[in-house]
Amino acid sequence: MSTTMKKSLSCCRVFVCALALLMPLRAQQPTAGEWPMYSGSYRSERFSPLTQITPSNVSKLHPVWAYQPPGTGSLESTPVVVNGVMYVTAGPTMVAALDLKSGKALWEWTRPIAASVLNLGFPRVNRGVAVLDDTVFVGTLDGYLFALDARAGIERWSVHVGDNKFGHSITAAPLVVEDKVVVGISGGEAGIRGFLDAYDAKTGKLAWRFWTIPSPGERGSESWPGDSWVHGGGAT
Repeated sequence: MSTTMKKSLSCCRVFVCALALLMPLRAQQPTAGEWPMYSGSYRSERFSPLTQITPSNVSKLHPVWAYQPPGTGSLESTPVVVNGVMYVTAGPTMVAALDLKSGKALWEWTRPIAASVLNLGFPRVNRGVAVLDDTVFVGTLDGYLFALDARAGIERWSVHVGDNKFGHSITAAPLVVEDKVVVGISGGEAGIRGFLDAYDAKTGKLAWRFWTIPSPGERGSESWPGDSWVHGGGAT
């Protein structure tokens, strides 16, 4: 067997093992009427099993309520629906918990973002939250991860994930996997070396960090010549 084939088989084994680990993690479709994470489920199909809306009645839909988020940031959020509450975000960094039936804001939370952060060129967006039990998790434009009480929006803990001066920001929604909150860093426009972090959902303690680009001497580092691994091959 050639070396190339051995490498290919090795990659396949790793991929299969990864799938085997992920499948038990509530990979089924969302419970009817809920949307517990930004892609709906761990399958990331963004498919709802609800059947009330059909081609024959879609023309009869009409607004029941509307919510206008405070501030001037854009809306790029996927609402998360858990236990009769809808959690939405707006830019630059705002979270609101809405009563699903009335649209009434149960609470709103925002983090002031310094003008120096916005001047770095990051878009004024926040793409959503993650929910685990009675806690809502959200990343911020200035590189923090916050844990909020789902009932009152009170801050439970926060952790500094990445530094703006190095081009780091957080615009993507976190992902809850068992008792960990996984969050990725943004900043490709600034030429960063990206990473994924996992934090303990209860305490905010860092569990692990995975760099998306290997450092010199690590497997795959030969494909990143010179110092390109430091800034992702982008801007310096």
